Amino acid sequence: MPLSMTGFGESHRQEADTAVSVEVRTINNRYLKISIRTSDGYGTLEPQIEAAVRESVRRGTIQVNVRVDRAKFAEDFRIDTRVLDSYRSQLDAVYQRWGVTQSVPLDNLLLLPGVVDECKAGRANAADLWPLIETTLNEALDSLQRMRSEEGRTMAADLRENGRTAADCLEEIQRRAPLVADAYRTRLEERLKRVLAEVDVKFDPSDVIKEVGLFAERSDISEEIVRLRSHLEQFVSVVDAAESSGRKLEFLTQEMFREVNTIGSKANDVEISRQVIEIKGAIERIREMIQNIE
Repeated sequence: MPLSMTGFGESHRQEADTAVSVEVRTINNRYLKISIRTSDGYGTLEPQIEAAVRESVRRGTIQVNVRVDRAKFAEDFRIDTRVLDSYRSQLDAVYQRWGVTQSVPLDNLLLLPGVVDECKAGRANAADLWPLIETTLNEALDSLQRMRSEEGRTMAADLRENGRTAADCLEEIQRRAPLVADAYRTRLEERLKRVLAEVDVKFDPSDVIKEVGLFAERSDISEEIVRLRSHLEQFVSVVDAAESSGRKLEFLTQEMFREVNTIGSKANDVEISRQVIEIKGAIERIREMIQNIE
């Protein structure tokens, strides 16, 4: 069953003092491109995150956002007294130069850059949180897959419908093809009779047969009909297959375009040309649709 390359999945989990949120977005791309954004301090987990994504998605542009929020405690922070002393001594010097007698407020000093620092000991180890992040990521990927599958079923129905349209038109072409040479012979004989009657000359039927034979050989589309029918059958088979295969569908679509173009150039018949236009329209709709299939 085809899988859409466009989708969205998310998951949220919390254990103890840590909350993890994962969002996964995908859009169509001919190749696989993964972009990962994590909270500060969790960049070391990107290889594991990418490996998990690759197990679920084979093609497309994937954006993964992993956010980790951990409750803060007093012991997680440390006042850098050297920085604080430096700020205070510098400000005291400015106050003296200005003749200001009041002292520097401590709460203002604590807001200055570098005074309060997060202790390394208070930071969670990224590796320790990987089991929680992995579970949340897999849930988001499952949600993404469900959305892609639902859209894929809708796309598969549309692809089958366009495939049936092309197959029906091909049947009309096959029915019409044997009549093309006979119609050409009738037109040729009528034209020759009309032209030669003016000069009182009779035409040789063997010349007409020879000309009709050459025309029939040039306009023979039996091989193209067989190949196009085979491509359409393979196309439906790939659409109904358990595994999504957008690349196979792309290849078959290119081959179908090639065969129907050859039919249109060789047939030399108005009715066949009309059916060729219908088939091209159906294949073009197929081509646009499979651009978004994994």
